Amino acid sequence: MNDEKLKIILALLGGIIFSLAFILLAFILPLHPPKVPPKTMDSELQKLSKSYIESKPKPPPEH
Repeated sequence: MNDEKLKIILALLGGIIFSLAFILLAFILPLHPPKVPPKTMDSELQKLSKSYIESKPKPPPEH
């Protein structure tokens, strides 16, 4: 095989392998931050009930 043809083939194979590595990394390592769970009515009602219970006046301590 000619030395120039071998260099061209190796350069093409190196480029293909290099690009495939980055394509695989793009699928393995997503750039999106972790998703925050959406607010539901149930979670909002739990927060409201907790704040209501905490804001109720406490009875005075008995002696």
